[in-house]
Amino acid sequence: MFYQDDPKKCTAAKMVKFGLAQNIKKIGNKALVLDPFSEKTLLPNDKYSINSIVGIDCSWNLANQAFSKKYNGIKRKLPPLLAGNPVNYAKLNKLTTAEALTASLFILGFKDQGLELLDKFKWGHTFYDLNQNLLEEYSKLENEEQIEPILKDYGLL
Repeated sequence: MFYQDDPKKCTAAKMVKFGLAQNIKKIGNKALVLDPFSEKTLLPNDKYSINSIVGIDCSWNLANQAFSKKYNGIKRKLPPLLAGNPVNYAKLNKLTTAEALTASLFILGFKDQGLELLDKFKWGHTFYDLNQNLLEEYSKLENEEQIEPILKDYGLL
């Protein structure tokens, strides 16, 4: 965690507090690193290449700086999703760390764990309500070329 945002609104700190995540210093080679600037999009088959999921907790205002650092791991961006958090409500791709981790869990086939994580936030199920259909579609992806038609169907392109 970079501790760049209001600690009361930091979803990563809350996940650590409730034992749903760990604050780590070193990222392993088989860790999935959620990176919004990655060339590759997270796909369901990625679950066979990873052993953990890492969300880099930083301010969106400083994201370019945070993600320009060298990290180990398998870097993937999430397909487009709407934020459910009160700060960036309904903005495309302006997710909190909790929303990003939840989305990755859904896409990788761990829906129950994703819902459990959302339960810790008052607005958590707003994220799910806004993205339920997209998450279902993304959890069936076989390749990145299938994303654009989905986005067109939902009016996001």
